Amino acid sequence: MYYIYHQKIDKMEDKNRIIIFDTTMRDGEQSPGASMSLEEKIQISRVFDELGIDIIEAGFPIASPGDFEAVTAISKILKKSVPAGLARHTKKDIDACHEALKSAKRFRIHTFISTSSLHMKHKLNKTPEQVIDSIKEHVTYARKFTDDVEWSCEDGTRTDMDFMCKTVELAIKCGAKTINIPDTVGYTVPSEFKKIIETLKNKVPNIDKAILSVHCHNDLGLAVANSLAGVSAGARQVECTINGIGERAGNAALEEIVMAMKTRSDLMPFKTGINTKLISKASKTVSNATGFPVQFNKAIVGKNAFAHESGIHQDGMLKNRNTYEIMTPESVGVKKTSLVMGKHSGRHAFKDKLSDLGYAGVTDDVIQTAFGKFKILADKKKHVYDEDIIALVDDSLIKESNVINLKSLKVFAGTGEPQKAEMTLEVYGELKKANETGDGPVDAIFKCIKKLYPHDVKLQLYQVHAVTEGTDAQATVSVRIEEKGKTTVGQAADTDTLVASANAYLNALNKMIIKREKTAPEEFEQERMKGI
Repeated sequence: MYYIYHQKIDKMEDKNRIIIFDTTMRDGEQSPGASMSLEEKIQISRVFDELGIDIIEAGFPIASPGDFEAVTAISKILKKSVPAGLARHTKKDIDACHEALKSAKRFRIHTFISTSSLHMKHKLNKTPEQVIDSIKEHVTYARKFTDDVEWSCEDGTRTDMDFMCKTVELAIKCGAKTINIPDTVGYTVPSEFKKIIETLKNKVPNIDKAILSVHCHNDLGLAVANSLAGVSAGARQVECTINGIGERAGNAALEEIVMAMKTRSDLMPFKTGINTKLISKASKTVSNATGFPVQFNKAIVGKNAFAHESGIHQDGMLKNRNTYEIMTPESVGVKKTSLVMGKHSGRHAFKDKLSDLGYAGVTDDVIQTAFGKFKILADKKKHVYDEDIIALVDDSLIKESNVINLKSLKVFAGTGEPQKAEMTLEVYGELKKANETGDGPVDAIFKCIKKLYPHDVKLQLYQVHAVTEGTDAQATVSVRIEEKGKTTVGQAADTDTLVASANAYLNALNKMIIKREKTAPEEFEQERMKGI
């Protein structure tokens, strides 16, 4: 007998139900450069709630005011998913978790401490006895706020097995309902990890009072394999992230774990509550928010995951798609037809297409703007792909809330002459023009923006990748800027890379302006009135 959503599960078939614990917005955000704004986290959490994720670890409330605010906001809007917050073994951390989560009907406090001899000695400077005392004190304390307490033994896969059994037994005795075994540094291999879970199942006398969980990192490329080994050994919760983002080499990828169990149910007869048809949408949402493009050959959600170029493969696919596809693209929300829309397509067909791509709820204004761009793009391109349309709509959605908009851009580039940009911006409704030269056309563009809207930010990332193939492909540009410790990520797509570059920078700048307004409204208003 165990618990999901605080409900007792007795049926045999329900014992193969795997709880999906997503940590994209906590562990995933710790990936260098993957910082997300409050608005982006709220957007992601809505998608995750719809996707069917059981537990959403919304952040580390004590880490920063931004994390606290995000966990608080997310805990208030989730309809089905249970929000969770991370806390170290300190009462201050646990109090912050409770304060951020208390508005939710159900919530989880996830507290942890290192248990490996290496971490205890060099990181914590604690003896094993002191760690034992800390578990007793802090798991018991967390239990006062909720009956849904999760405890993790950090660096679990490098922990002495007898000591781990002792700590797990104590944590359960103190009230932890979920015991998580992290492979914190991605050190273990499937056979070893399976043995760890089996040992806990066999040697911890009260293990039936808790759900065993696994949390694997991908330093050796084994995070998904290790997670599945843990599930096969008896774990019933998997901690993972969309697109596998996370510290260093990342975490186990949610989409790979879920689809592996679904595709190979003959060997892994496990079920999740994930609506797999929304996986592709979730992947794109996280990629857009973080500015991290998904590699083309990424399993499940990569651009090439359902693409076939080899003549032999194409011949097999035409005869029977099962010859080279072990799952259908539709099962993860990918449309099998690459070319559906063209320059003769009407607005109604375009709207239906958006609905198929997961944009049923967008406003008529956004549809109209995106449709106008689509018509222009269809005249320029030989092929219009789903990815092109998605990029257009995302770009239109981004611009809805902009206070600075690009009205026109001319760029002069080449050899023998200084690169020059002529730009017109609409800044708070006022048209402003500038000419600037630079060390390359992009530099000249960014200088124009700084002249028309004076500001002091650090450019941390400028990245270009093609949405689709060909010289007429749309370019998606990602820009990340930093100001006084705050970071924002902007993205834009266009067949003209320089136009996309300008719009991406402006998108990041508009987000930074919104952050300024929220954190220092009086100071922001004074700057705005000065025309800064």
